[in-house]
Amino acid sequence: MVVYQIGNIITELIGIYRYVIIAYILMSWFPNARESSIGQFIARIVEPYLAPFRRIIPPLGMIDISPIVALFALSFASAGVRIVFNWIAQSVY
Repeated sequence: MVVYQIGNIITELIGIYRYVIIAYILMSWFPNARESSIGQFIARIVEPYLAPFRRIIPPLGMIDISPIVALFALSFASAGVRIVFNWIAQSVY
C-alpha cells in the first residue's frame, strides 16, 4: 500500500510540474511577465527541464514547440511511473 501511495505522490508532483510549464508558456504571451519575480522563479524551475528539448528541436520561425514535446514527455513519464509502481505494488502484496 505504501508503494502505491509513493507512486501517486510522484504522479501528482509531475502533474503540478506540468501546470508550472503551462504557466511559463502562457507568460510568454504577456509583456514583461517573465521579468517579474514570479516569472523569474518559474523560469529557474522550468528552464533546466526545457533546455535539452530546445537543443534537440529547433524553433520553427517564431514558434518554439519544444515545451509541447516536453509536456508529452512528462505525460509519458507520469504514465510510466504509474505503471511501474502499480506493478511493484501488485508484486509485493
